[in-house]
Amino acid sequence: MPIDAAKALAAEPRTGEISWNSKDVQLYHLGIGAGLPATDPDELRYTLESRLHVLPSFATVAGSGSPGVISGLSMPGIEVDLARVLHGGQSIVLHRPIPATGTANATNRIAAVYDKGKAAVLVLRTEVSDADGPLWTNDSQIFIKGEGGWGGDRGPSARLEPPAGDPDRTVERSVREDQALLYRLSGDWNPLHADPEFAKVAGFERPILHGLCTYGMTLKAVVDTLLGGDVTRVRSYVTRFAGVVYPGETLRIRMWPGEGSVRIAVSAVERDDAPVLADTVVEHT
Repeated sequence: MPIDAAKALAAEPRTGEISWNSKDVQLYHLGIGAGLPATDPDELRYTLESRLHVLPSFATVAGSGSPGVISGLSMPGIEVDLARVLHGGQSIVLHRPIPATGTANATNRIAAVYDKGKAAVLVLRTEVSDADGPLWTNDSQIFIKGEGGWGGDRGPSARLEPPAGDPDRTVERSVREDQALLYRLSGDWNPLHADPEFAKVAGFERPILHGLCTYGMTLKAVVDTLLGGDVTRVRSYVTRFAGVVYPGETLRIRMWPGEGSVRIAVSAVERDDAPVLADTVVEHT
């Protein structure tokens, strides 16, 4: 069997040093659509090194590109075909604001393996700390088609009750035709996002946008729209990837703010509001 759940869960965590600098942060921000208009003071905080603030979703690429999606598939007990792999969900807990330049220790392990019947789900956890203590914790839920059915734990449901009523705020964000090509320069080299032939093998009509790019674009929209552009107010951010985005489409981002949190739903405008992100929550101060 390609997935040995017991072996994967028993494997020793992998710990290594990661580092990043302002150029990495700027590239990530550009990859999620920051910098338009280029001279807008609200955008310069994402693109100009002298004013740089770090969007918390940068944690998904800091120092290692794609900590939970690609590298986790090389962990003991895991041997799968990349064409069967989809990113099912993502969560980040921020312990402190992320500095624009840093060096830290990252510990990676498989926190859970779930049997969904026709698929397996891996929960890949990355815990990052620097000399001053914990910085963030990432959990990536990786969906592997055709690898379930061994009688394992199905795991908890990530589904939430839909938000009540109409959203308080709705914004739209355009996805550039070259968005995936730019975003992948931050480290996620999965050919699904660039190679048309690979995308067809994986069952898509053409390359799709990284789920984590949509994830970053959505968090930026929430921070800019509801949190006064203050990235340090974000405490955690969780989503379930409910559908794909094709470069060139438009994201419709609906927001329901509450006390200390925001519920969000994201859809693709050009495909009759097909769901993209669901069960999405930003917790904040």
